[in-house]
Amino acid sequence: MPPKAAKSKEVPSERPVLGRFSSHLKIGIVGLPNVGKSTLFNTLTKLSIPAENFPFCTIEPNEARVNVPDDRFDWLCQLYKPKSEVSAFLEIHDIAGLVRGAHQGQGLGNSFLSHIRAVDGIFHVLRAFEDSDIIHVDDSVDPVRDLETISAELRLKDVEFIEKKIEDLAKSMKRSNDKQLKIELELCQKVKEWVEDGKDVRLGDWKAADIEILNTFQLLSAKPVVYLVNMTEKDYQRKKNKFLPKIHAWVQEHGGEPIIPFSGVFERNLVDMEPKEAAQYCEENKVQSALPKIIKTGFSAINLIYFFTAGPDEVKCWQIRRQTKAPQAAGAIHSDFERGFICAEVMKFEDLKELGSEGAVKAAGKYRQEGKTYMVQDGDVIFFKFNVSGGGKK
Repeated sequence: MPPKAAKSKEVPSERPVLGRFSSHLKIGIVGLPNVGKSTLFNTLTKLSIPAENFPFCTIEPNEARVNVPDDRFDWLCQLYKPKSEVSAFLEIHDIAGLVRGAHQGQGLGNSFLSHIRAVDGIFHVLRAFEDSDIIHVDDSVDPVRDLETISAELRLKDVEFIEKKIEDLAKSMKRSNDKQLKIELELCQKVKEWVEDGKDVRLGDWKAADIEILNTFQLLSAKPVVYLVNMTEKDYQRKKNKFLPKIHAWVQEHGGEPIIPFSGVFERNLVDMEPKEAAQYCEENKVQSALPKIIKTGFSAINLIYFFTAGPDEVKCWQIRRQTKAPQAAGAIHSDFERGFICAEVMKFEDLKELGSEGAVKAAGKYRQEGKTYMVQDGDVIFFKFNVSGGGKK
């Protein structure tokens, strides 16, 4: 009996997370001018997946899709040796540099902020190198000042949005005494006070009902952030930089989100090398590319996960938002799968790898049937059963 009680505690219902509930999520590269955004984006673009791999989808010049590296996917491909291999991808947008006063339309401010509103997370690039040939918009390199500048601009735009929302809700309440309008108005007033106090929306301890409303606003300071610290190749190799301790201290005081040091110059040079040459260079200098970590961290930050379908015809990653239930995960494959959902037959990747085959997983009693309430976990290997017009199918 005690083990059963312990098990029930391990799978509590998860609270909603901030952000759109969609599998089509993207992350934007944000920062002041001349901090290395374009260098990073151009390097990632050289790794991008050819557009023809995604029918009916046009990728603009400032957008790229890059494969999410995953040893689990590679292992499944080695096991099944499929005719087709389709990995997960991260969609990345390059966003024009911000200047102080962007919330008031300075520089490309309105365009910049609208582009951030359109993405689901932020790669915040910080300059941690000095170079007299590359002018800094504020004449001197100070990453913490830059952090404050962009964070303040995003919050100021959120205040502007919320004030307009409060005004609209107040007008609506004069015509209707709707309870929901009152709830939204009270929440907006709380959010306004929170943001005006210099705190980002994503760091608030909001109730589940609050989060459902906030997700309709798509506030800029509600978006998850990954901080990318661009340094010289020398500093990156020796893993030391005079700005890093101050950046780390600031981030810890403002939510403690991921910090990834990288060198734009190193990554640009590495991607231009032949694979053997690049591998030799990394081995000789005892350094590795930060791009795989950047891609995987960005993917996770915007609350994306993926499950696998695997067999001799195809091994494929199907990306979904965290907290997606089995029928909706089936719908990522085809709408008929969701509409006629019967059950999901699930293996944990770890069990399949440990035991070596689907048959061995079944023999060990670790091949499970899950119903409509099952929340799909990252790395699940799934076979869906559905019935739309008679007869179950995968």
